[in-house]
Order: sequence, then C-alpha cells, then structure tokens
Amino acid sequence: MGVIVIADKIDHILAALEEKFTLRTFEGGDPYRVLIRTILSQRTRDENTDQASARLFSKYSDIEEIAQADVADIEELVRPAGFYHVKARRIIEVSQILLDVFGGEVPDNIDELLTLPGVGRKTANCVLVYGFRIPAMCVDVHVHRISNRLGLVETRNPDQTEEELKKLIPVKYWCKINDLMVQFGQTICRPISPIHDICPLSDCCKYFAEL
Repeated sequence: MGVIVIADKIDHILAALEEKFTLRTFEGGDPYRVLIRTILSQRTRDENTDQASARLFSKYSDIEEIAQADVADIEELVRPAGFYHVKARRIIEVSQILLDVFGGEVPDNIDELLTLPGVGRKTANCVLVYGFRIPAMCVDVHVHRISNRLGLVETRNPDQTEEELKKLIPVKYWCKINDLMVQFGQTICRPISPIHDICPLSDCCKYFAEL
C-alpha cells in the first residue's frame, strides 16, 4: 500500500470515527488522576475502572492523602477494578514516589513516567494524551486489534503497533486516535462478534474483506 493510499485511508478512518463518536476527557484532565485511573484500568473493563476511580477519589481528594492512606482502605475502594491488592499497593507506592522524587507533580515526559512502578508504555502515553494533551500514541488492546483488522499494520503486540502507527499517522491526530478506536472497539469492532452491518469502516477493512 503506497504512502498516499495509506494517508487517504487514515483520513477516511478518522473522519468516519469522529462522525460516530464524541471525544471524551477523563478525570477532568488532571494528570495525577489520569495516572491513577490508568493504573486501575489495567486488565479490567472500563465500567469497573469508572467505579473504582469514583470510589477512590470520592474519599481521597489528592496525592498527599492517598500516599498516606491505609492500604486496606485503598484495597476496598478499588476492589471493583480487580487485582485490587496489587493495584492498591501500586497506587500508594507511585503516589509516594511522585511526592519524594517529583515534588508531587506527574512528569510530562515518557522517560520519567516509565520510571514509575507499574507504568508501561500504554499507561505513560495515556497520561501524556489525557493528562497533558501532549501528542503520544497510546496503544491498548483495542487500538492494537483494530489497526491490524483494518490493515494499517501487521504486528504481534501493542508496542510494535505503537511504533508502526507513529510512522503512519500524522502527529496532529495522535491525541484522538486512542479514544476514537477504544469507543469503536467497545461498541462495534468487538474482540468477538464484531457488528459488521453497522460498521462505518467495513468499506476499508481488511478483516471484513477476507470474511
């Protein structure tokens, strides 16, 4: 597929998704809350993340309170997100490091974000996008699956997908691609039984063409 054809396909994909879905913000765009929410989101569904995050921040309003909180209390609050023993300890640990090392501020660059325990590339990029509005390619399971189904990439894991998409998609689109594809993946291009008859991208989808 030539560069011009790929560029046209990307424009078509983004236009179709923007027509169907509204871009969202999370945790008011606060970098710390976005970071904690993204940690909670690991290996669970969005509705569980929403519930756990709301429960946590309804009791603890800032980083200092969470850093000093009793781990058992945090565990109970974030229980809906699953793996709550690990996530509660991770949240407290990250909060303490942010206070001790970064003056209570979340770093706004990927290298420093990746030094935080439990923060991988997906989490770091999500913090940059949703917490700082800094262009980054946030690739989760939805973006990885959909990008391969559409034929934009042929990759085996999200890290490979991130690198390939960064070559293909103009930087000006990076902040919106994750949210649009996540909503698309949750509602239409589902992991199992995607809904082809209402899909706005079936005309350019490699997966659909090969059925």
